[in-house]
Amino acid sequence: MGNSAFGIDLGTGNIKIYNNADESIMNEKNMIAIQNKNTLFAYGDSAFDMYEKAPGNIHISYPLSNGVIADIKNMQIVLKSFITDLTKGKFQGADFYISVPTDVTEVEKRAFYDLIRDSNVKAKKIMVVEKAVADGLGLDIDIKNSQGVLIVDVGFATTEISILSLGGIVLSRLIKVGGQKFDEAIKNVIRKEYNLIIGGKTAEKVKICLSELEAAKAGAIVYGRDIVTGLPVEREIPTELVDKALREHFDAIIDNIKVILERTPPELAADIYRHGIYLTGGAANTNHLNELISKGTNLKVNLASNAKESVACGLARIIKDDNYKSVAYSIQGMSN
Repeated sequence: MGNSAFGIDLGTGNIKIYNNADESIMNEKNMIAIQNKNTLFAYGDSAFDMYEKAPGNIHISYPLSNGVIADIKNMQIVLKSFITDLTKGKFQGADFYISVPTDVTEVEKRAFYDLIRDSNVKAKKIMVVEKAVADGLGLDIDIKNSQGVLIVDVGFATTEISILSLGGIVLSRLIKVGGQKFDEAIKNVIRKEYNLIIGGKTAEKVKICLSELEAAKAGAIVYGRDIVTGLPVEREIPTELVDKALREHFDAIIDNIKVILERTPPELAADIYRHGIYLTGGAANTNHLNELISKGTNLKVNLASNAKESVACGLARIIKDDNYKSVAYSIQGMSN
């Protein structure tokens, strides 16, 4: 295989790293815990375990916000820590392929390149891949032919809606609706209906278990703090209430898919009608989302089997298959 290479999908909620040395994909929370303002305390899943529970001197945060890098210093620490773990501290230098959202500014795109260059991970070569293109490859779509493909990637903080053809992106739209907004909607409805404050992690657990609870005709058991008494309590929340709370955000995604479809050239629209919509991303499996998109657009929805890691799988294909190397590009020309 020659050179070692990493494919990095930097998500707001999770960071996924493909390592070609052992063909593995690491998927952990993209979080960092800093103690006393300057000491690394934890990162990844272990930082998430402390989230909403840590004392005042430990600050826990996401270095990304809405799909772009908000805190480059902490993001460098997280990236270097993970690469050190994956190589057991013996990294000799590697090629890095990183996915970037399409509908962001050149400066924001450039930040992804600079992140790797300045993280002290001995990058030999840094290549950038449009996220939707990597998604397409990860979903086993032949993105290099002339058929139109509509991919909806529902992430933690954003949803990226893109139309691909001939290995490139014809149209793309990034909206600030994702799993985090779903969690907030669940927290808000429980607060409003039950005078109960729950944490983000509890809301996320409810969201993940919704379809199972619905199938079992059971409510979601949540623990939180009663606003009136200030005491911790347990409540059972009906799934219909949660479904209703999520509808507003689902509708926002559907409306934006329609906007993209209205701007799609007719020949590509015909392809999309035949193949349907490809739904992927960490929050793609949220209860009823695929059915409501299908109903709202009158199109078939193909839900990815590896929705959380489709971008990382696509980066793996680019690293392994020379046929797809052309979809990756360098932005060195913009440097300094």
